[in-house]
Amino acid sequence: MNYLAHSFLTFSDGQIVGQFLEDFIRNKDRFSFPKDIQDGITLHRAVDTFTDSHPAIHEAKKIFSPLVRLYSGAFVDVAMDYFVANDNTLNSPEDWKKHSLRVYKVLRHNEKWLPENLKRMLTRMEEEDWLYNYREDQGIRFSMQNVLYKAQYLDKKIPVFETFLQNKEILRDCYHNFFPDLQTHTEGINALLQIEN
Repeated sequence: MNYLAHSFLTFSDGQIVGQFLEDFIRNKDRFSFPKDIQDGITLHRAVDTFTDSHPAIHEAKKIFSPLVRLYSGAFVDVAMDYFVANDNTLNSPEDWKKHSLRVYKVLRHNEKWLPENLKRMLTRMEEEDWLYNYREDQGIRFSMQNVLYKAQYLDKKIPVFETFLQNKEILRDCYHNFFPDLQTHTEGINALLQIEN
């Protein structure tokens, strides 16, 4: 669910498309796309694998796991997008707006590669400007409620957003201990992908 981080950690338009496609395709279908989109799919998987193994993310999951157990990672992903969106060392608010608009434009330009369910999501994402609005508490509240809605076995009234607010500073520390490492990792993965090209 951390669409902003995935879109930010890219090095080409094709990789943006691949980063979004990864959650919507079967593994065997990945080779039917152009190489730069395949690279985005690979990068998405590398981000997820690195994130899941990072000690700071393990700490962040402890905040949500008493409430949502195995779904804690999904809520940490959403929380991390809040801190990415508010990290002025990465982008100014104006540049985050430009980034969001660019991502929507790139995805629209590559609609022929997108499955119907991703196209439908993109329409909502554009209309409500999800990527930019992750910087707002209400944007994160919406995203967390969306995760609850999609989680089959979770009570829809679990106070995950309130838990986020109560633990925001702890989660912020986790973000700062994690994201620079993730950036370094993705730069290394991308360098390897470029050698293969």
